[in-house]
Amino acid sequence: MEIQLKTLSPKDVVDFVQLIQIFEDVFELDDLEIPPNSHLENLLSQSNFLVLVATTKGKVVGGLTVHLLSSYYSLKPTAYIYDVGIKPAYQRKGIGKRLITYLTQYCKNNGFKEAYVEAETDDQQAVNFYRKTQASSEMEATHFTYWIN
Repeated sequence: MEIQLKTLSPKDVVDFVQLIQIFEDVFELDDLEIPPNSHLENLLSQSNFLVLVATTKGKVVGGLTVHLLSSYYSLKPTAYIYDVGIKPAYQRKGIGKRLITYLTQYCKNNGFKEAYVEAETDDQQAVNFYRKTQASSEMEATHFTYWIN
């Protein structure tokens, strides 16, 4: 199985939709309503948002989304990995690890200070995965969410 990794551009909305559908399945987001293609194309055109996908035979089998953050602590930006998901049939084949490596190389090539990701402590599958990706450090934190209606 040959896997290709690529960074999506605004013309790759179809691939982005495929990735969102993978996230919907993997994260069990039963009531997810995918926004219109125009919105997704706009996101892909923004310089502070990045989508990386893994494909085989022209089909997306996984990927990750990244928010690129400017900092007041440093002149260098930070990459916040928001979602990582691989189709269940392709999990445990090194694809997620390759995506993280691809992203960290992108960050290195583009002068980033760091990249980070959060995982829920009770999501042992995610925690174990990130521990295998050669992270520089690990900390435990409590996440607070404010729903805005």
